[in-house]
Amino acid sequence: MAKPKIKFVPDSLHVKKGDTVMVIIGRSKDEITEPGDKGKIGKVLKVFPKKGKIIVENVNVVKKHMKPTAANQKGGIVEREAPIFSSKVMLYDEHVGKPTRIGYKTVDGKRVRYSKKSGEIL
Repeated sequence: MAKPKIKFVPDSLHVKKGDTVMVIIGRSKDEITEPGDKGKIGKVLKVFPKKGKIIVENVNVVKKHMKPTAANQKGGIVEREAPIFSSKVMLYDEHVGKPTRIGYKTVDGKRVRYSKKSGEIL
């Protein structure tokens, strides 16, 4: 019997729901045959900390075949965002216009996140 593959899952994620992120890993959007998601900027819609994955707006969009149900009378093919690993994105700093790393510091007794590029509190 083969062992299942165990992927690394971080203890905590560097992004939160509502953050604006940029995809830094994957097929670039300049590819002729099939454009990818690298370089896309979107808002984090949902976070799965136990799996280490996130759902980003308009990133990793897949087509799902849905059966007709009471909620969805028509059914058919629906496009929706699928989860991606959190390590494939970086927080996007709108002041600088580039992706940035995150630092932590204490302000008024609270631990806050700040952008390493601009120094602004997030």
